[in-house]
Amino acid sequence: MKMHNADETCGTAQAAMVLGDWWNVLVLREVARGHVRFDALAAEIGLSRKVLSERLGRLVAHGVLNRSLYQRRPVRYEYLFTEAGTALLPLLAAMQDWGDRWVLGDGDPGAAVADGGAVHARVHALTGTRVPDGLTLPGPGGEDVPVVTPDASATVLFTFPGADPHEPAADPDGPDPERADRAPDGPDREGADPAPENRLFRDAWPAARARGVRIVGVSTQLPHEQGALVRAGALPHPLLSDAGHVLTTALRLPASRSAGRLRLTRLILVVDAARTVRHVLFPVDDIEGAVARSLRLAEACARPA
Repeated sequence: MKMHNADETCGTAQAAMVLGDWWNVLVLREVARGHVRFDALAAEIGLSRKVLSERLGRLVAHGVLNRSLYQRRPVRYEYLFTEAGTALLPLLAAMQDWGDRWVLGDGDPGAAVADGGAVHARVHALTGTRVPDGLTLPGPGGEDVPVVTPDASATVLFTFPGADPHEPAADPDGPDPERADRAPDGPDREGADPAPENRLFRDAWPAARARGVRIVGVSTQLPHEQGALVRAGALPHPLLSDAGHVLTTALRLPASRSAGRLRLTRLILVVDAARTVRHVLFPVDDIEGAVARSLRLAEACARPA
């Protein structure tokens, strides 16, 4: 493809060369969702095997995907993200957010989320799908933490927007006189509001754990910001960071931009021991009611048949 001379130093033009066309974008979308084998990619995208083979070859040549042998007879490969490929996930998440708002929602983010809207349908279609194997996110200390663990009979996975660093600090149980004279000093301040669902799940955690139910919270805040929320609310459940948009793109979760950051929309997934999404609670308008319902559903999943 012939390019204008100025494009040789233009990062946007060079990125467009790698992405190529919309088929390449859809291939990357499906790899992010955990469809990393040729047959799975062909089935999800509906692309001919010849064209898919060409697109995968180009993405490998550009260093975005890596071919990994998983079977010798016959020879079969998986297509996995390289570091450069993983760095494209925020771009995919931003494209999804733009499409949700300006195409599916006609400029109104609430239109697509509403019952009957495209985003509402996409999120509820997660029921019966599996959380990709080996999916991990950074914990508060930056360590990789599995989103779903094999020892849990059921997992309540909830997403929340996160504390706004421009909002005044708030204590989950009301004002603390000892902190009254402390001004917030940034997103990692100890007084940051850990969000109401965190307080509710904190209070329910002992009973949930006794029933084999694991509770996991996710937002796009950075690990140290998540750590500040854990400390502020004395939270026993893990808060994981999806700042790299790994979970967002894997499950095509809704998000919207606020305070210069793409923030996850509130929703709750109940996942069984086989990593299958059994229940989706979305949108979450009544936080207290949704938390209580998700725990009841999770306990039913965890209960022996």
